[in-house]
Parts: sequence; C-alpha cells; structure tokens
Amino acid sequence: MRRSVIALSLLALSFTLTGCDNFSRQSQQSSTGELRLVWNNSAVRELREAIDRRAVHGLDGMRFPVEGSVDNADGQQALTQSALRYAGALARGAIDPGKMFSIYTVPRPNPELRAGLAKALAGGDVAEWLDSLAPQDNNYRKLSATYLALRKQQGVPTAAIPPMAEPLKPGASDKRLPAIKGQLRASDYLQQTDFGERYDPATVRAVQHMQADYGINPDGVIGKETLEILNLTDAEKARAIAVAMERLRWLDRNPPATRVDVNLASARLTYWRDGKIADTRKVVVGEPETETPQLGSPIYRLVANPTWTVPRSIQSKEIEGKGAGYLRRNNMTWKDGWIVQQSGPKNALGLVKFDMKNEHQIYLHDTPAKQLFGEVQRQRSHGCVRVEDAVGFAEMLARDEGIGAQWQRARAAGKEGFVPLPREIPVRLFYQTVLFDEAGEPVIRADPYGWNDRIATALGNSASKSYRLRPSDFDVGP
Repeated sequence: MRRSVIALSLLALSFTLTGCDNFSRQSQQSSTGELRLVWNNSAVRELREAIDRRAVHGLDGMRFPVEGSVDNADGQQALTQSALRYAGALARGAIDPGKMFSIYTVPRPNPELRAGLAKALAGGDVAEWLDSLAPQDNNYRKLSATYLALRKQQGVPTAAIPPMAEPLKPGASDKRLPAIKGQLRASDYLQQTDFGERYDPATVRAVQHMQADYGINPDGVIGKETLEILNLTDAEKARAIAVAMERLRWLDRNPPATRVDVNLASARLTYWRDGKIADTRKVVVGEPETETPQLGSPIYRLVANPTWTVPRSIQSKEIEGKGAGYLRRNNMTWKDGWIVQQSGPKNALGLVKFDMKNEHQIYLHDTPAKQLFGEVQRQRSHGCVRVEDAVGFAEMLARDEGIGAQWQRARAAGKEGFVPLPREIPVRLFYQTVLFDEAGEPVIRADPYGWNDRIATALGNSASKSYRLRPSDFDVGP
C-alpha cells in the first residue's frame, strides 16, 4: 500500500512537472502561435552597442534605430523588429539585390533569424549572435580592417597620386610615376615591376591601352582624365570597400564545394572542385550596353561542335541587310525564320558550348576571337561568357565527371552533339571590384558596368565620378 502511494505521488509529481514545462514553453508563444522574444535591459544594451559598431561592416552610412522598450508587449515587439532589421543586413545584406537589379538569381543566405534571436536572448549573447551573421572568412575581415583604417583618416581625403599642374608626357621623370605604375600593375595594364620615376615606353603603352579602353585619346599623355581613372581618394577607396563587403554579404556562406564562379568585373573564371580551386582562367563577358546578368545557373550538359541560332536582337542590329554573301562567308543559313550558323571553326560559339539552365539564354562557350583574351578589360561580348581555352576546360569537366570518353566521341563526330553531365555543376555569375593580391591585401579594380554607384548610394555613401568602359563593335558573337 505504501509503495502504491509513493508511486502515485511520483506520478502526480511527474505530471505536475510536465505541466509546468508545457506552461513555460507556451509562455514563449504569442496568441497567434508565433515565437515570442523576451527582451531585458542587458540585451537592449548589447543590441545598441553592436549597432554602434556597424562601421566594422561598412554600414556606418545607414541608420538602424533601436525602437521600443522592455516595459510592454508593443515595446518588446518593436525591439525585436529593430534587432531583426540589423541582423538581416549582416546575414543577407542591407540591400536586396533582387530589387536593385532587374536580374539577380545568385543564391543568397536565408538563415532563421527569428529563431536565432530567440536563442540569443535566452542565452544572453545577443552581441555574439549578431557578430556571427556576417561573413567569417579572412577576405571579409581584411576588408573590414582596411575600411576602418581609411575611415580614421582626418581632414580632406587625399589622393594616392597628387594632381598635376601640367600633363605628364612620355620620356619625362616624375616622383609620382612609381604610384602610377603601381596602379597600372594592380589593374593588369602593366606587367613590369620596375616602379622607377621615368615614364618609360612600357608604361606609355600601358597608359595608351587604358586610355583606349575608356574612350580617351590614346596619346600616352597623362592628363586630368587619365589621372582620374588611375587615382582614388581615401574616401573613394572606403566607398569601394563598403560596396565589396555588402556584395560578400549577399553570397551564400556555404556554396557548393564543386562549382564554377565567374567574376564579371574582373572577367575571370574559378573552378572549384571538392572545396579547392582546381583551375582559373580568363573569360570575356558582356560589354557595358549588354551586361552579363548576375545569375545562379547550373551547367547541365556539354555541347560539341555547336550550331548557333542568332538571337533576334543581334540579327536585327548587326546582320540584317548584309546580304547572302555575308551569310555564305560565315556559314549561316535561314531556318524557320531564324539565322543559324553551322558548326565549324568560324562558329561564334567555337567548338564547345556549356549549356546552362536559365531563362535568359546565358551560357559559357568557346570563341574564334581568341585575341580578346589578351585584353585587360574583357567586357566585350553580347552577354554570354566566352571561356579561354574552352576546349581544354570542357575536357577537364568531362574527365572530372567521368564522361571523358563520351565527350571525345562527340567531338570527333564533327557535328553537333550533346553530352549530359551526370550531375549539374552550379555556376555563380557575380560582380566584385575588390580583389586580393598574393599577400592577401585588397586591390580596387575598375567598375566596368558602373554598378557600384547605386549600391554605394543605398549604403549612405555619396556617388563618385566614374569612367565607364567604352563599348566595342568587334564581332557579332553572343
């Protein structure tokens, strides 16, 4: 009998404790079933201090007001919304690129911010949680440190290269030439490492190349316009770095280990295999009036000896009216109302095409215009991405995916052939104007599409005068 009473008492105690646990959990739910977050003064202080440190993320030009109080339900809700606004800026970016650009489909982070905030409030570590939301890689940290250092500069922002009273002509000597040569090298126009004070022939050629790219008379004379392209004030550097940090916040923190990344600003491709860089090479991307969009789109098959169905836009602007002789010379024929270029060495797609899944008809491909890979600013296509040694890159993908023999047979057939990949390879086409040198230091490159201005303005920075790459009319390829 005594055992039964004890057992009954324990059962009742167990039921009571379970009921208390349920009550405790339910107290964290609103009347609508939504998780309710409970703030105290310590958590509010952590939130305010974290937002006060937002310059670490280049966000000091934006306001993130902390609204509400701990005294009532409405105040608690306002505090939660204030925290989630700032958390979203760190986790996914302060700006929605899908709204800023007509096309943006690169995968973005999508963390459960409300659940994360609830856990942080329960554990009393709001500041630590907020710090964990931004990118944690070395590049982001380096950008942050550089931004803070530039921000500390007092007075009128200074230019790296002082202005000139008179234009600098070939053959002259000047103390500013080492800085000029350094910027030319950072921008890939100059290969030599002799940064002396003489304006030597190699540097003249580099300046002429840059002038031609930007529509300036390529006379090699460094005047006001040429110097403005080369020169950046501390404020302009900080502005570019703040934009670069925002762009990094847009990107998924854990991208696929095997993927292809294409930086449209630098016109370079990086092939990642199992988390390591397997290959990098030059590409040619869309020119300023036909920019390559920022896409996330996988390669799903290789096409050997492709034909090219000319898009209506290229057909109407660049081919119509050229006559039958032009079509014959370029191995083009009419088919069902479309101009189709047959397979062969003159085909605008070259000898291989990397078919991608997207509604914008954007893909990677070969090209007969190999000389464009020798350009510094390789924004020269109608929107698709031309790959340096595309045949070699296709062979690399085919070998890595275990379809090397099938690919070789398709190529040898001499006609258009399709080789599906056993698994799709994700491709990210993004835009980043700040790169990193061999020492890991940030290098600010050109903004060929002029896309940084709108981001900088949204981040609370003033727009700066920028020079756009001059569109070319080299060929009719995609």
